[in-house]
Amino acid sequence: MKKEGRKKKTFLQRPFHPGSLESSSRPSNGLHSKFKLFSPSLCYLTLVAKITNRMSEEKDVRTVDVHEEEEDADRDEGAVGFSESTFLVPWMRLDMLRALFARNMALPRHHAPVLEEMTLNGIAKYIQSGKGKRILCMVGAGISTSAGIPDFRSPGSGLYHNLQKYNLPHPQAIFEMSYFKMNPQPFFTLAKELYPGEFKPTVSHYFMRFLQDKGLLLRCYTQNIDTLERVAGITGDNLVEAHGSFHTSHCLSCGKVFTLTWMKEEIFKDKVPVCDECEGLVKPDIVFFGESLPQRFFQCIQKDCSDCDLLIIMGTSLVVQPFSSLTNRVSETTPRLLLNMERSGQTDPIMAALGLGSGMDFDSENAYRDVAWLGKCDDGCLALAELLGWKEEFEALVTAEHSRIDEELTTVKPQGATTEVHHP
Repeated sequence: MKKEGRKKKTFLQRPFHPGSLESSSRPSNGLHSKFKLFSPSLCYLTLVAKITNRMSEEKDVRTVDVHEEEEDADRDEGAVGFSESTFLVPWMRLDMLRALFARNMALPRHHAPVLEEMTLNGIAKYIQSGKGKRILCMVGAGISTSAGIPDFRSPGSGLYHNLQKYNLPHPQAIFEMSYFKMNPQPFFTLAKELYPGEFKPTVSHYFMRFLQDKGLLLRCYTQNIDTLERVAGITGDNLVEAHGSFHTSHCLSCGKVFTLTWMKEEIFKDKVPVCDECEGLVKPDIVFFGESLPQRFFQCIQKDCSDCDLLIIMGTSLVVQPFSSLTNRVSETTPRLLLNMERSGQTDPIMAALGLGSGMDFDSENAYRDVAWLGKCDDGCLALAELLGWKEEFEALVTAEHSRIDEELTTVKPQGATTEVHHP
C-alpha cells in the first residue's frame, strides 16, 4: 500500500538492469513495446540517452523518497546497475558512464591513432607510406557543382529550391515514380537542363581517375546521376552508381533497354520518350524515391569495405541511406577523409564522448582516424595532390582531358543540343 506524501519514482529514477525494459511492470512511454524486442545492449544505449538528457536539463536533481516495497523489489537477487544515489548525482562524469558501458557491452575505450596527424598532410603521409593503396571514394553532388550542375539542398541554389517553375506538389515529386507515371514532362524538362554531355568532369572527378591510373582506386561509389565519372575515364569495373544514372534506360511496360544516345536524342527533341515496340513510357535507370538501389551496390559493398584501407568522402551531406552507411562499414582502423563545404556524417557529440557513436569524429580527444578538410572539393583534391607531389602531373591530366572533350564537342553535336559547354 502506498504511503501518503510519498512521490512515485519515475522510470529514470529506478535502478536499472538489462531486463528492466522488458518487464511488464514498467510504465510504457510509447517505446516500451519496441524495446522488448531488442537485446540488453539496446537497453543500455537507451539508458545513456536518457541519462545524458536528464543531466543536461536538470542542474539540481533532488533525491526522491521511495516506497519500501519498491526498494525491496529493486534489491532482488540478480538486479545490477545504478543505485539511486549514484543515478541522481548531476555532476556524474561522462567518462565514468562510458567505462560502465564499455564493461557491460565490451566496447573499446580508445583507439591508437592511425595517422601521424589529423590533417590533410597526415592523409598524404599515410598514402606515401604505402598504407593507403586500396582507396575507396564516396562522392555526391558537391563534386559536380563546379561543372555547373546544382546540388540538391543548398539554400537558394540547390535543385530542390529551384523546382517551383515545374508546379510540383512538392520538390521531391519530380523523382517519385507515382508522379512520374502521371506527369513525366517536368522530369524530362529538367533532364534536358542537366543532361550528361553538357558538362565537363571537374578536378574532383579527375582526381579519382588519377588514383585509378596509379592503381590506388579500389572503387568509386557515387550518388550522382550525371555520368561524369564515366566521362572522366573511371572504368565501369571501378564504379558503382548507387543511385543509377542516365547511362541506360528501360521501358516501364515491356522492359526493353535503351542507350544513352537514344535517350538524349528523344529528350532534345522535347519529347517524352516512349518505347518503339509497345509505346510504354521509357525511364532513365536512375533511382527514384521508393525504388531499390542497383543490385551491384549490394554486391560490392561488403568486400570493398573490408578491403578498403582509406576512405575519401567528397561533396556529400551523408544524409541519404543506405549510401551514407558506407562510412561505418569500413574497418575501425581505416582512415576517413572528408572533403566538403561543411562537416557531415558526424556522430552525436554526447555519444562520441561515451565512445558509443558510429559516425565520424573530427574534434574530440578520442579522434584517431577522421580528417575534415572544409572548402570546395576541387581545391581539396588539388591540395592533396600537391602534398603527394602529384600536382603538375595531375593538372596536366585535367588540361589534356578538357581539351579532348572540347575537340570532340566541336565535331559531334546531338540534334537540338547547344554548343555551350560548362567549364569547371
